[in-house]
Amino acid sequence: MIIDFVREAQALSADLIALRRELHRNPELGNDLPWTQSRVLVALERLPLEITTGDSLSSVVAVLRGAHPGPTVLLRGDMDGLPVEEDNDLSYASANGNMHACGHDLHTAGLVGAARLLSAHRDELPGTVVFMFQPGEEGPGGAAPMLAEGLLDAAGTRVDAAYAVHVLPGEQGVFVSRPGPIMAGSNVLRVTFHGAGGHGSQPENALDPVAPLVEFCQALQVMVTRRFSVFDPVVAAITNLSAGEAVNVIPVEASMGASVRTLSEATTRDFPRYAQELAESTAAGFGCTAEVTWEALYPPTVNDTDEAAFALSTLTDLFGTDRVVEADDPLMGSEDFSFVLNEVPGAFYFLQATPAGIDPATAAMNHSPLVQFDDAVLADQAASLAALAWHHNSRKG
Repeated sequence: MIIDFVREAQALSADLIALRRELHRNPELGNDLPWTQSRVLVALERLPLEITTGDSLSSVVAVLRGAHPGPTVLLRGDMDGLPVEEDNDLSYASANGNMHACGHDLHTAGLVGAARLLSAHRDELPGTVVFMFQPGEEGPGGAAPMLAEGLLDAAGTRVDAAYAVHVLPGEQGVFVSRPGPIMAGSNVLRVTFHGAGGHGSQPENALDPVAPLVEFCQALQVMVTRRFSVFDPVVAAITNLSAGEAVNVIPVEASMGASVRTLSEATTRDFPRYAQELAESTAAGFGCTAEVTWEALYPPTVNDTDEAAFALSTLTDLFGTDRVVEADDPLMGSEDFSFVLNEVPGAFYFLQATPAGIDPATAAMNHSPLVQFDDAVLADQAASLAALAWHHNSRKG
């Protein structure tokens, strides 16, 4: 059965835009989103859904059971904002000190739209659709606790595939995806060098931890280029340095922090070992010791090869070849939909949404207080999710 989800979604556009702007005015942070959760529940009222809410976080899981046998597919929309004060002159700009600076308000409204589209065709729908409304994507991470609370078995049958869309600045209405890694894993490296403090005029009578810190920070970038293949890249951005306060005092310790982005399980595993070796050898050269901590936050987001090809093909059929791009390279940002894709095959894709009148080449990026996304893309966003679920279950049923 062929359904024109694009045309049907246009009929929902005004409602979805109104919902998105209401969400944009009232961003909440982290895993505790009581107002956002309640607003999503209202938006899903009167649909033929089985709805549950999270125990440890403000999640919403809605299950739509089709009238015909088939597999189970999951669609994700994240709901949380960022602790960023908005700097846009929009009629619906946030005024509470937080901001939907990553477009999660669009993701939430778009997933509501997909639920409405698919619910309207429940009598023809094969299989089951699970709608995952997730808090905490920006931190502390909502996907892992939702998985722990039984997300993938919420319908009583295991989810077979999963899809999610994320808005980005760029030429409006263009979809972007790729097979394999599409976003990096996010990790935190912290190193503290311990020495023996002393007077700044007599460094020979102290063990200065600042010296190995400086050398380590320079050597870390060389380590990245020598230990890791350019075809499996690593980005190590040193974002924090800390030592003494008084200029005439050699401190007892000096430390650094870095955001490390990785694209594979191997680089995520090997980086802390290499950093430990480098830190210890550098410290030893100055008579100091080193303490290294490594925190793997989100794994790389890796699209299943077949599901990525299916997603790109489906989007091309819906919107045409001029609106679908297969990316050459992944983005080095991170996304906790990675936890879902570690469990089931699926695809993560982007929808570019820079408003008319703003040059996509110079548009503010996600997480900026100046970033803007045009909610005119919401209908196509909802249609894309609904079509992926429908065609996945139809071809597998």
